[in-house]
Amino acid sequence: MNTKEAVAKRILDLCAERNMAVNALAGVSGVSPSTIYSMLNEKSQNPGVVSLKKLCDGLDISIRQFFDCDLFDDLEQEIK
Repeated sequence: MNTKEAVAKRILDLCAERNMAVNALAGVSGVSPSTIYSMLNEKSQNPGVVSLKKLCDGLDISIRQFFDCDLFDDLEQEIK
């Protein structure tokens, strides 16, 4: 799994834990649904840290809590 895939999976997992749809996350975070969907699919290979921080605010977690997950422990090497 690469970093982008891990970020997308983490967003989806956090939404599922809270029984929250992506559109609801957009509403509480101030990030447009299209931006979130681009973070979840192939369009955005580099999700912006400001958008990610806004999503964390909407989820009521810190950036540290977002990345404190096993998904980020064994990521593929990004530099090839």
